[in-house]
Amino acid sequence: MCNGHDKSPGGNLGSCCQPGGRVRGFIQPWLLLLLLQKPSYGYELMERLSQDKEMPGADPGLLYRTLRQLEKEGLVHSSWNTEGKGPARRLYEVTPEGIKYLHTWTNNIRSTRNRLDRFLAEYESHFKSIEGDGDVKEVLEKTIKKEFEQ
Repeated sequence: MCNGHDKSPGGNLGSCCQPGGRVRGFIQPWLLLLLLQKPSYGYELMERLSQDKEMPGADPGLLYRTLRQLEKEGLVHSSWNTEGKGPARRLYEVTPEGIKYLHTWTNNIRSTRNRLDRFLAEYESHFKSIEGDGDVKEVLEKTIKKEFEQ
């Protein structure tokens, strides 16, 4: 499944085996939640997203494409604000459909979290049964080292 990586202890696992912290498509519920907290302009949303160290750098192209798609799907609504100095700006806000979508996402996230928790419990149980009550990270390192010594 993960070919082309250095299989030696502590070796490079390659890009396919690197732990991933990002959930694909997760920007949609984040944007809906941020807009539910406060209707905002695209630039404000970028700033708010970038304040979270866990979020990848906000890509303006992705952000505006996502906002347009959310609007096309009826999950957000935008209106032009021409007041004040400077060019007109679009103000985005969540629609009732967007709130329903956010609730659905939240339920799916909870379900996924439950499955991940079960997986992690089984994983930790497996390695503890092999190596005893040590720290799971230490147990994993010992197990990998043993595997490569064979």
